[in-house]
Amino acid sequence: MLLWTRSIAFTALMMLSAAVVGGLAPLTFPFPFKTRSKILGQWAHSVAWLLRVIVRLDYRVEGAENIPRDGAAILLSKHQSAWETIVFQCIFPPQTWVLKRSLLWIPFFGWGLALLKSVGIDRSAGKAALKQVVSQGTQRLKEGAWIVLFPEGTRTAPGEKGNYAIGGAMLAAQSKFPVVPVAHNAGCFWPRRGWLKYPGTVIVRVGPVLDSAVLSTGEIQRQAEGWIEAQMPDLLKPCPALQNKK
Repeated sequence: MLLWTRSIAFTALMMLSAAVVGGLAPLTFPFPFKTRSKILGQWAHSVAWLLRVIVRLDYRVEGAENIPRDGAAILLSKHQSAWETIVFQCIFPPQTWVLKRSLLWIPFFGWGLALLKSVGIDRSAGKAALKQVVSQGTQRLKEGAWIVLFPEGTRTAPGEKGNYAIGGAMLAAQSKFPVVPVAHNAGCFWPRRGWLKYPGTVIVRVGPVLDSAVLSTGEIQRQAEGWIEAQMPDLLKPCPALQNKK
């Protein structure tokens, strides 16, 4: 009962805060991207605080020394939950995302995504979508924004693996910006479906930077996918969501 009460209280406060921030988001339009990102990113910090205080869910970053501090990069991450789309803003430099275009149409939340210059693609567009990722992604990188991509496309449950799309690796190979692979276990505490949020500590593990200037698209893809998936067995050892299914 306590788990349900905390989860519902957190979700209600998160949605309320999203509506408030989303309603105010258009006021940030005149500001440069990094200023806009810093202002709107305060919502992510508030969500992380609500998780810590209400749900008793915190996070820990391993490999923080691998995060480049002198320019933009491409972040390729495991995708298990809504958690990483929010809390990554507390961990990594100002960022935008490659995401399905329909998310930009969501009231309040979508408005914030649009103002943060997200690259909204039509997943059914095939090569046209890839060209859009490369062209718009390169532009965002040159403007100083990190690009966050989830190669699996949709959220996968802990212990599962989706097909890694080539778009992020192609963007890296053509733009020559470095790649930062990231693995985490957020889906163990904030499952992709359902209301329950479990207490504990999400581990975010940051891998060594891949030098896109000397690697091909295929090599970037293989190395990023290989490193991320190699971390998952260890990260999933403390996994309340999996234990709850048994």
